[in-house]
Amino acid sequence: MAAAAAIALSQNRLNRSRQLVLVTFTRSAAANLKHQIRRHLRDLNQPLGGFIVHTLHGLALNIASRHPQLSGLRLDQITLVSPSRRHELIRRCVDQWVIDHRPLYQLLMEQGSFDGEETERLRRQSVLRTDVLPALAEIAVREAKSSGLSPQALYAVAQDIRDDLPVVAIASGLYERYQDLLQAQQRIDYDDMILAALRVLNDPQAKAFWHQQVFAVFEDEAQDSTPLQTQLLEILSETPNGLNLVRVGDPNQAINSTFTPADPIFFREFCRHNPQHTMDQAGRSAPIIMEAANHMLRWVNESGLAGTELPFTEQAIHPVPLDDPQPNANPEPEGQGLEIVRPNDVYKTVDLLGQRVIELFIQGSDRNAAVLVRENKQGRFIAELLSDPERYGLSCDLAAHEIEVFDVGSRDRRSHIPAEMLTLLKFLARPHSPAYLKAALTLFLDRQLIPAQEINRLASRPEQFLYPGPLEPAQAETVRQARNLCAKLLRARWELPHYQLISFSALALHYDPAELATADKLSSRLFSLTEGAATMATTLPALQELVSTERFEPVEVEETSESGKTREETNPYLKKGRLTIITMHKAKGLDWDYVFLPFLHERVIPGELWVPETSKFLGGFTLAEVARAQIRALVHGQPIPDIDQAWQQASDLKIAEEFRLLYVAMTRAKRLLWMSAAQKAPFIWHTFDWQRQDSLQVLPPCPVIKPLQEALTNDSMQQLPQL
Repeated sequence: MAAAAAIALSQNRLNRSRQLVLVTFTRSAAANLKHQIRRHLRDLNQPLGGFIVHTLHGLALNIASRHPQLSGLRLDQITLVSPSRRHELIRRCVDQWVIDHRPLYQLLMEQGSFDGEETERLRRQSVLRTDVLPALAEIAVREAKSSGLSPQALYAVAQDIRDDLPVVAIASGLYERYQDLLQAQQRIDYDDMILAALRVLNDPQAKAFWHQQVFAVFEDEAQDSTPLQTQLLEILSETPNGLNLVRVGDPNQAINSTFTPADPIFFREFCRHNPQHTMDQAGRSAPIIMEAANHMLRWVNESGLAGTELPFTEQAIHPVPLDDPQPNANPEPEGQGLEIVRPNDVYKTVDLLGQRVIELFIQGSDRNAAVLVRENKQGRFIAELLSDPERYGLSCDLAAHEIEVFDVGSRDRRSHIPAEMLTLLKFLARPHSPAYLKAALTLFLDRQLIPAQEINRLASRPEQFLYPGPLEPAQAETVRQARNLCAKLLRARWELPHYQLISFSALALHYDPAELATADKLSSRLFSLTEGAATMATTLPALQELVSTERFEPVEVEETSESGKTREETNPYLKKGRLTIITMHKAKGLDWDYVFLPFLHERVIPGELWVPETSKFLGGFTLAEVARAQIRALVHGQPIPDIDQAWQQASDLKIAEEFRLLYVAMTRAKRLLWMSAAQKAPFIWHTFDWQRQDSLQVLPPCPVIKPLQEALTNDSMQQLPQL
């Protein structure tokens, strides 16, 4: 796309008054695209102007802010809602909905067998108000608003749905409360930017102004766009002769649709109705790695594992021609290029992975490697085992070979420290609040400080949990461990000076050195903000503001990059001689010489939609996923499914996307793709506590492992038929 943009700029003599607009999904991708275009323009001896690169929301805000009367957005009067503030809005909209819709709330409370017993009533109340309804509100707002549906339009549709549980009606009520709160606080969210820009472009004069400014629109990662975003680009690129619009995307890499309103079906429809050119050549990977990806793609489509969903577009990747100008295109594989191992358990998996990394880097440290995991908990497990091989019985020692392990998730966790401290201080300020107690217990579980247990039941009766009387039943050992940690923190609140609370809490959470340094920095910042008069009453608002505005940077230990270096030298994820641990989602758009994919079990990929035990009184489904499927059917112009059908559709969509995620992960490798599925693994990674030596279970591998292994064993990988 960068080369095409440079050619268009040089041929059409564009300038600031008439520009080529390029749009991509993230800010980092936008910065990278801008850098590449300028490099091509320098090679062509052309001026470095005439174009502008935006994210979709950045472009929308630019349009809306130029016409405040039309858009209704006045930047001096409104504020973009932060993720933290959005969570607070969602919580408040749930509280208001419960007050305004007692009959519907009571209907939810009494689902299943319910005899009105007080403890169960409190437990259900906690689950509904802190888990079920916030998740439903989040999805309802995101899916409906990004599709241009108002709360009133959603409610009108809900009247025609005949289900025992009126999921869409509840969703529309939550959506309406969210919008009311947003407007009352003079805030906007990202969807408001798109809607505001569309209001501007619906005005003939404003649209004519922008048509004079814009020569054409190029969009990258188009498979991740929503219908409203596509509509914005189409209006912006209109000309008397049609659309001056180039959209580049790969539906087979659509991996955001389960947590954003994007859906590959929209880009597929766009391609069907417009002239298209297929780009099916790639120079990144060794041929055997591309063959493995092609084989997986075809096998998954034929398997029917995703039900009515077809996960992939029938398209194979091919090597580039021998005379392709890119350096080292389709490199020679390392060894076989594809290695599939089945160790005894996940501990042995990490040991074999570490041994293979050492072997590869002994051959030469001028290459890079990455471990791609499905979730951050797996990354923490690998990083901890590799950092302390003797404790966990590993035979590999990367530190002894001066191989650096860079856990991307650990840096992300440091950025969450202000929010974690806010969670603890809120609990210490109001320990009898069920919501604050549950948030603290959830934090302890996430950091493996207490054993896995049912925290909704504990949080529903704070006094009985924290201060059990002599007539109360004896608490289980797991409950006592949780209570002891809470009691230690509460005791510290009264015995320590207030300014030491954050440092003490950081130690109680077993922070690593970088996290402790970040916590100390946070404590100093709060002391400054409260002008030395630190009390709970002054600290909580100051910390809430820091979290809401995201104006606090963690202490970083990474070296800074110098200008003029290659992408591998400037991007810390791609540093040579380093093993990077990163999630599959974050790895999209990146590549490494050696890629390791551990823990490929059926429960991980494709996995299944999970109904928490605590909310099963509602039925064998989650309200959020049912609402998502029903709203999407409405947006696609399809019949709205009932609850059971919606749950099945949501399950099919998840399975399809998980296989696409695996496809993305496999195609990050250049020279070696190492895949593993241990015989024994945690049943649920989220609750797995390796420090307490939680037991492992025999689990089946990801379904694609067997066909890939058979093709590799039969030495037929290179002869796999092309699609």
